[in-house]
Formats: sequence, C-alpha cells, structure tokens
Amino acid sequence: MTPPMTPAAETRTLLQTIEQMAAAAPEEGFTLSEIFDQLDESAFGATLFLLALPCCIPFLYIVPQIVAVPMMALAVQMFLGREEPWLPSGLARRRIDKAGLTAMATGGRKWFGWIEALIRPRLSFITGPRSEQVVGAFLVFFCCSILVPLPGTNTVPGFAVAIASFGLMQKDGLAVIAGLILGVAWIGMLIFGAFTGLGFLAGVLTGS
Repeated sequence: MTPPMTPAAETRTLLQTIEQMAAAAPEEGFTLSEIFDQLDESAFGATLFLLALPCCIPFLYIVPQIVAVPMMALAVQMFLGREEPWLPSGLARRRIDKAGLTAMATGGRKWFGWIEALIRPRLSFITGPRSEQVVGAFLVFFCCSILVPLPGTNTVPGFAVAIASFGLMQKDGLAVIAGLILGVAWIGMLIFGAFTGLGFLAGVLTGS
C-alpha cells in the first residue's frame, strides 16, 4: 500500500498536475468538466483553488471572467452544505484555452509554490463540514468582488479564495483564516472607497 502523502507532497502533486495538463492541452484547451476529471479531485478546496489561479494573475483578462461564475456556484454549494462540487452542464462546458491553462500553471507555481513549506494540518475544526459552510458564505462575497468590471479587482479576492481553499484542501485552519482576513479587508476597502466616492460626488453636486 502506498503511504499517505504529506500535505506538501499533495500540494506539489496538484501543482505539477496543472502544469502537465497545460503542457499537454491542445490549442483550444479543455472544458471545465475535462479539467476537473484530469485533476481527479472532488473536494471543494482543490476545485476552487484551481479556478482561483487565473484570478490571482494581475492584468489577466477573459479567463478570470470565465471562471468567476463557476467559482461562485461552487462557493454557494459549499455554503448550502453539499458534500461534493457540481457544475450545471452550461458551466461545465466552458472552455479554457491552452494559453489560459499555461497562465494558470505558471501563476500557480509562481504565487503558491512557497506555501508548500508552510502549509500543514492545524486548527482542523475550521475545516470541518459546519465551518466549511461559513467559509463558503465568505467566498461567495469574494467571488462577487472578482466579477466587478474594474481593472485589478480580481487579484486580491483571487488570492483570498486561493489561500482559503488551499487551507481547506490541506486541513490548515490557519491558512483558511488568513484567506478570509485578506478577502474581508479587500471587501471593506471597496465599500469604504465606494461610500467615500459617493460622498465626494454628492458634495460636488450640492456645492457643499
């Protein structure tokens, strides 16, 4: 029997799988359904991590918009307590081309290769089924932020989703908390900026 892999080894295998998939992809790429099949992962953490990768890459367009909706669908399912991720056929048929997959693989290695040395099981109660529902609720809001059609709005919430889902995948509650804090801080900044901008505009219009 093959001995169980350590968290770092599991993470490394996932990143290597994404890299190999990108290298072997045809120019038209793969559908989301085909990608999930190749990952051979049913956990929400793994699928959300994969989808969050292109959102972490600054100034990458089109691909984050493609994956944001299925990310939100998975986050909603997590919030509702579903045990395994599922995508409706319309979303499952969405395609990511080879260039997009290559960017995801490169970004995954560049931005998250370092976490292999830090991630480990701890605060496991945060990654339990009940806690996952709470985490899912936060991720829904982070995914909403990714959908905001403004330059650079996908990067920070993308990191938040990726780190939190990484923590879920590796049963690292501390990583989950770190991802949630990052995402909440970003949402708070957006709300503050929106109210500040509206207040300024109201002052200009009223002459006060």
